[in-house]
Order: sequence, then C-alpha cells, then structure tokens
Amino acid sequence: MTRFRLVDWIRRRALLVALMLGTLILGTLSQGAVAAGPDCRAIESTSGRLACYDAAFPPKEKKPAAAEGDGSRAAYKDPFVAEEARTAAKLKNICRGC
Repeated sequence: MTRFRLVDWIRRRALLVALMLGTLILGTLSQGAVAAGPDCRAIESTSGRLACYDAAFPPKEKKPAAAEGDGSRAAYKDPFVAEEARTAAKLKNICRGC
C-alpha cells in the first residue's frame, strides 16, 4: 500500500511540475506577442506610415524647467566651503620660512 501512495505522489508532482512549466512558457511567449508593436513599415502611404509611427510612439511631454530665482527654495550653500577654508589655512601654515 505504501508503494502505491509513493507512485501516486510522484505522478501528482510530475503533473504539477508540467503545469508550472507550461504556465511559465505560455507567460514568456505571450509577452513577446503583446510587446510587438504595429507593423508601420508595411504601410505604403507616407502620411499613413507617419500617422502609424506617431500613434505607436507618442511624443513625450516636456517637464517644466526649474526657475533659478525661485523664491520658494533657499539658495544652495555648499557644506564643504568652511572645511576647505580650514584645510587651506592649515596647509599654508606648514612651512613658513622654506
């Protein structure tokens, strides 16, 4: 009786693996079909082909440029300016009479 349970368990596992593999393959292949865009090259008319490309690849919207003198933001202050000044002062004091 134990042997039949083992065989049944193996068959169920094999079926589960086959179903998972089939689902994986089906999902992978269907993504390529969805990703394929319209075939604009086959259109003979110049204006029709241009309309096809315009519909397939719409122009991107431009982001508004950040204003330099925007009062809502504080002016940038470099945090390393004071440290660089201290380091430069120390380097100047290394050799005084060389």
